Amino acid sequence: MTDSNPGARLAGVLLLSSLVAMVAAAAIVVPSGLTLNPSDPGAAMAAVSEQLGLHLSELALDVLGWLALSAAGMVMAAGSAEAPRPHLVVLAGGLLAAAGLAGMLHDAGNLALTQLTAAPVAAAVLLTAKWMVNLAGLLWVAATIAAAAGVPMPARLRRAGAIAALFGLVAVVLPWTTGVEGPSVVMEQLGYAFHVPIILWYGVLGWRCLRGK
Repeated sequence: MTDSNPGARLAGVLLLSSLVAMVAAAAIVVPSGLTLNPSDPGAAMAAVSEQLGLHLSELALDVLGWLALSAAGMVMAAGSAEAPRPHLVVLAGGLLAAAGLAGMLHDAGNLALTQLTAAPVAAAVLLTAKWMVNLAGLLWVAATIAAAAGVPMPARLRRAGAIAALFGLVAVVLPWTTGVEGPSVVMEQLGYAFHVPIILWYGVLGWRCLRGK
């Protein structure tokens, strides 16, 4: 990716926009208790009802973040012809776009909660939304591995991508260790923390794309 490539700069803008939007959304969710755990749908519905404005604001930011991530993946795939390993860049872009789509479907489930009144239905919607974001995380990890292997970058950044993917994989696996009980609020927040290296890595990659490196 060179400075003369407008596609690279667009991918950079989108990746950085995604980072800013997602961090802003997380800054609302975590301190306000709007993580919406499906094991307690009554509490989740009460939290949404009491903080509807915050909930909708967070969802708007999160949707923008996932949308920007999905768009960045498509731009990466479209500009893959200039990369030494174009097939890996296409794979990374496709997986990134799919992760963004899964993330938006997760937000759609959380948005539906504002219209629900029955706790059993809310529990089913929340559970689906939680596993949808788990799928988004898995796709994001796969995209990171493919991007680290195929996108031109320094060896240090490549190694950092592999490490970030490992952290992301831990975040994806955590909910599977809880069996039928599902993850607790603390475990959910731990999962968010394990995703931070991937978010930061894509921020660095986005900055490099924006600067044409």
